[in-house]
Amino acid sequence: QVQLVESGGGLVQAGGSLRLSCAASGRTFSSYAMGWFRQAPGQEREFVAAINWSGGIIYYADSVKGRFTISRDNAKNTVYLQMNSLKPEDTAVYYCAADLKLPRTHVVRRTTSAYDHWGQGTQVTVSS
Repeated sequence: QVQLVESGGGLVQAGGSLRLSCAASGRTFSSYAMGWFRQAPGQEREFVAAINWSGGIIYYADSVKGRFTISRDNAKNTVYLQMNSLKPEDTAVYYCAADLKLPRTHVVRRTTSAYDHWGQGTQVTVSS
């Protein structure tokens, strides 16, 4: 089992920045891919960014490319999401997730069904 705890959400004005953190405990963090997803009210949970176990393979949703940066520190069992130039449409609950099915591979998946452990989420609100 893996436990994931997100932090760093909050209220920010458009154009501002936030850094989300996701601390992992349990299984060996450095072996598996991690993802960030978000869910706005009334909408489905959507992919934001993902990173493989080594940090060498990264994907972003088109909507956040160039503004958000995902990274990980395996020594601290933590994955980050740096969010810059925030827009009101970025308002959502942000979730981190772990994909334990394919440890130490180059595979980085971008669908919610691929991830088998989820955090509780952290609210990000961007005001205009």
